[in-house]
Amino acid sequence: MVYQGKSVSVRQLEAGIAELCFDAEGESVNKFDLRTVQELGEAISALEQLPGLQGVIATSGKGVFIVGADITEFGSVFNAGSDAVIAHLSKNNENNNRLEDLAVPVVVAINGFALGGGLEFCLACDYRVASSAAKVGLPETKLGLIPGWGGTVRLPRIAGVDTAAEWIASGQDQRAEAALKAGVVDAVVAPELLRDCALHTVRQCIDGALDFKSRRQQKTSPMALNDTESLMAFETAKSFIGTQAGKNYPAPVAAVKAMQAAAKAGREAALAEEAKAFAKLAQGPQAAALVGLFLSDQLIGKKAKGWEKRADKKIARAAVLGAGIMGGGIAYQSALKGTPIKMKDIAQAGIDLGLSEASKLLTKRVARGRMQPAAMAQVLTRIEPCLSYDGFKQVDMVVEAVVENPKVKHTVLAEVESHVSNDAIIASNTSTISISYLAEALKRPENFCGMHFFNPVHAMPLVEVIRGEKTSDTAVARTVAYANAMGKKAVVVKDCPGFLVNRVLFPYFAGFSMLLRDGADFQQVDRVMQAWGWPMGPAYLLDVVGIDTAAHCETVMAEGFPTRMGKHFKACTDIMYEAERYGQKNGQGFYRYETDKKGKPAKLVDEQAYSLLAPHCAERREFSDEDIIARMMVPMVTEMARCVEEGIVDSVAEADMALIYGLGFPPFRGGVFRWVDSVGIDAVLAMAEQHAALGELYAPTPGMLALSGKKYYA
Repeated sequence: MVYQGKSVSVRQLEAGIAELCFDAEGESVNKFDLRTVQELGEAISALEQLPGLQGVIATSGKGVFIVGADITEFGSVFNAGSDAVIAHLSKNNENNNRLEDLAVPVVVAINGFALGGGLEFCLACDYRVASSAAKVGLPETKLGLIPGWGGTVRLPRIAGVDTAAEWIASGQDQRAEAALKAGVVDAVVAPELLRDCALHTVRQCIDGALDFKSRRQQKTSPMALNDTESLMAFETAKSFIGTQAGKNYPAPVAAVKAMQAAAKAGREAALAEEAKAFAKLAQGPQAAALVGLFLSDQLIGKKAKGWEKRADKKIARAAVLGAGIMGGGIAYQSALKGTPIKMKDIAQAGIDLGLSEASKLLTKRVARGRMQPAAMAQVLTRIEPCLSYDGFKQVDMVVEAVVENPKVKHTVLAEVESHVSNDAIIASNTSTISISYLAEALKRPENFCGMHFFNPVHAMPLVEVIRGEKTSDTAVARTVAYANAMGKKAVVVKDCPGFLVNRVLFPYFAGFSMLLRDGADFQQVDRVMQAWGWPMGPAYLLDVVGIDTAAHCETVMAEGFPTRMGKHFKACTDIMYEAERYGQKNGQGFYRYETDKKGKPAKLVDEQAYSLLAPHCAERREFSDEDIIARMMVPMVTEMARCVEEGIVDSVAEADMALIYGLGFPPFRGGVFRWVDSVGIDAVLAMAEQHAALGELYAPTPGMLALSGKKYYA
């Protein structure tokens, strides 16, 4: 052994050829943490001093190559300022430069994921051979950053500006064949041939059949573009990418600007431009939010896996009660991910609708090339439509998704309990009704919990798993395990009206109703909140959710929290509901809807909505953007704070992720609590005080007041 560390080793393979291997001790994957960066430097020193060295292959001892930097280390580095960030980047940039400057050729064997810093290491090597199972990419823009270890320098010099701009701006993983076509890798072989291919390639370099030195010259020199070509390439990329990314996500355009600034520079000066751009973004709010979001996502994934390990059995077969759109979506998701499911309804029309929904979603996957027709057929065979309870004794899990009516649910839940085994778990997909109340209909309430999916099921990642007063740990564990198997993000919450997501959504809607009552134009509110980052404004969102559904939920919330959510005026949702304007489902709500050429509902202004609102609202007037944002967001913040302080959800991170995955809360803001941290709790308290006359929804919680001058994410 030439060098042996805990993450990196070097050994002699045969005369003149050494192997540099990444294999982090005690870890399932390789990543560039501080230890690995230090050991890589030491390993390169060992290679530089190795007598008779003629070539190097770089490999991984894991099932993947290197998944990137250790993002848990970002916080302390970023908080130390720009100089600290640049110093942090320089350590591994020095490693990559030394690797690139070795007197002998270096060939990397990419056996799995090579992402971020992992791909940047590969770009510093002379030749890249990949397993057909490998995926490569530079996902840094998803964290509000750009590549910082040479990605914006080497990738455009290897694959061209267009490919580099597309790959870096999108942050998407690329399959091995796509990387080969783009010229990012030099060969793609079957996994079992990868090592031999790497050795063959390095021997060709040694023998002079491959000219590795000219490749290095290309990577370390200015780009081979004249002024006109450079201007056209970069300006076109900035314009297109800027339009796609939007103003709230500056990293993709910053990456193109860094490439442009370094286009006429050699390697060291180009890397300096990259580091400067990276450091600037690292100090910005988007990076703080998106890095935090990544870490919070890891947290909820870890907690969900922890629950899954506590499950005493796997959900081998499931059932959903109530077909229709929601039931069909649940059946589709279960079957798609491999769990067979019965789909029961009381009427054939419901069954037909559920099967149609599943078939439509599968057909779209086939049309987009994401699934073969044979695989679609296999998924459909996992969905068993039925009008009776035959075979329910063999079912491990039943998800009730019938109409949102307590009496109907009581009847259905009691009925299904008599047809399943004593061991089966029953879960309700209710969006607001108390799980403890629904459990009163059951003989085995310990086997019952909430499993709240969000519509559309296939697109919305979140599942709220709701623990009632008598729900057992076993029921929670199996339900979370089933959510994991369905590819969902499970967050466990305690029972209360609206649970977590709807409990904090309806104060947001209440803020909207009060704005309209006081004379705001719902179109202006929609524009402001969409510009703030929401995927759609509150009026449009109510139309999409269904105003009849929203009116029902508002009633439940008002009964549960009368002093905060009780209505003391004619709310806009009640006005629309009484006029039978239910939103997209019947073509009229706050807006009017017509089907466009693609078969989707197109939103149109409808003056009749204004006529209906006028008798119940103050004369229409302009509000400042700041006032609209404060009046919309403060109720959501205070209710989220109450949920954490009451223990409805275990942590601020889980609360934030629930809103991001369940509502589409703007990811670049990182969640409600990260937004509070970014503007400052004292600024939010000032907003609340300014609007205190609007009622208890604007009253800060004791926890918020105690946090003055501090942060939720310490």
